[in-house]
Amino acid sequence: MKRVAMRAYSRSGIVVRLLLLLIVNTTQAEFCWAQDKVDADVLLTGGLLYVGDGQIPIHGDVAIRGDRIVAVGEFDTGQVLQSIDCSKLMISPGFIDLHNHSDDEVLENDTRAVMNYLTQGCTTIVTGNCGSGPVDAGSYLKKVDELGAGVNVAHLIPQGSLREQVMGTEQRVASDEELASMRQLAEEAMLAGTWGMSSGLIYVPSSYADESELAAIAEIVGKHGGIYASHIRGEGTGLLDSVAEAISIGRRAKLPVHISHFKSSGKDSWGLVRIAAAEIDRARAAGATITADQYPYTASSTSLAATVIPPWARAGGDKKMLARFDDPVDGPKIRAAVLDKLELTDDGGRIQIAQYQPNPQWVGLRVLSIAQQENAKPIDIVLQILREGGAQIVNHSINEEDVRYVMQRPWVATASDGSSKIPSSTVPHPRSYGTFPRKIGHYAIGEETVSLEHAVRSSSGLPADILGLSDRGYLRVGYAADIAVWDPETIIDTATFEQPHRYSRGMKYVFVNGVPAIVDGAATGALAGRALRHSSPKL
Repeated sequence: MKRVAMRAYSRSGIVVRLLLLLIVNTTQAEFCWAQDKVDADVLLTGGLLYVGDGQIPIHGDVAIRGDRIVAVGEFDTGQVLQSIDCSKLMISPGFIDLHNHSDDEVLENDTRAVMNYLTQGCTTIVTGNCGSGPVDAGSYLKKVDELGAGVNVAHLIPQGSLREQVMGTEQRVASDEELASMRQLAEEAMLAGTWGMSSGLIYVPSSYADESELAAIAEIVGKHGGIYASHIRGEGTGLLDSVAEAISIGRRAKLPVHISHFKSSGKDSWGLVRIAAAEIDRARAAGATITADQYPYTASSTSLAATVIPPWARAGGDKKMLARFDDPVDGPKIRAAVLDKLELTDDGGRIQIAQYQPNPQWVGLRVLSIAQQENAKPIDIVLQILREGGAQIVNHSINEEDVRYVMQRPWVATASDGSSKIPSSTVPHPRSYGTFPRKIGHYAIGEETVSLEHAVRSSSGLPADILGLSDRGYLRVGYAADIAVWDPETIIDTATFEQPHRYSRGMKYVFVNGVPAIVDGAATGALAGRALRHSSPKL
């Protein structure tokens, strides 16, 4: 059976170059060469099919009936309620965002539709990341189902929130009783359907857990077939030690390890991520299950406090942190730590204010520019912001060549580290609007840093495999009808660091559980997403 595969695309014209004519052998699990006629609610015809497995695509059709894919490839059709011509379009699995922070937003009226992700082709998001989010997974997932959401939602146990529920925010070692309580809460969360546990080891109180505490809780997660996803303890000069700690936790707890937003952050650490990747390759070759995800940008985003204030100074919450600013012993130490951070960010020239209520005029500006405008020192601006409630920031601290290197690793998935948003006066990181089309449109089609099939797999089949989703992430018969149909000539992110509230272009159709969420480029308003619950293996 001859199939035409298209692998290169020209943005300067509308010509799609045909590079390869080949014979593709497929299995019944992936493609349906049906002898019987296939009935369908929706038939996608004549598209180029990216299955999600990283293989060269083929031309074919996809049939949807109910919430399932019932045929893929070449087959005879019976009764078809709606046929959609997908000539010159790509058909792929809906994208899966392994690292999302829409825990609250997916329950709120204004952001429940998760439109900024549907326009990227995302049909599933994973919440509970970086150690923060709902601990009572059963109640949380029930609310998702009751209220409805634009996308599917899978959840991780947030270790930091779990620790805070049991111990508060003080920096100390857990007692035997407290550790037993955290293990019990982890067990309950896994039985309620969570897919693993996350940690955020630069945040309070997640960072106060040592390796042994983390491994002891992760052991429960591993027993139930979950993963350990970590915002590791250091992404700068401590990157190698932090990756080693994550690998050690996986070994001790006997479960897969996943490194969140894998990078080396800060000019003094550029290039370290390549050494860390080599360490991960060695551990994988020795039998460990280790993966990572990445957002394809040269900036990170978090709170100003988490960026410039050491964890010990944030113990006990903001009130105690602010008291330490004026302490005769702790105050100078904190000031010295902030100065060190500012030096790495060109005196605050790399730190952009994303959200700051006391002075909205500073939003979108960088700390150095604000200091010059106010005739002040950058450290004084930083301390003023922290005293007035803090701010969300974008930190332009990642090397572009490191970004390109990381995305080429076969075990690195695409993930946004963003959240559901609607346009507002804030200036957040553009990743919430553009991550997946940027990976495909800019890096795969535009730069050819990775192949298009690699980019699609990193956004679909790979994250499904990492999480353990058995019926999503691929165009396969019997799988959930989470499908994205997009135009290779127009798919691109439009959100920028200066104007981040811009929706991506290129998505023509998006189906969530067989329900159209985007039709001919326009949103339908459907809330067809579901809470996805993990089933623990029989113990």
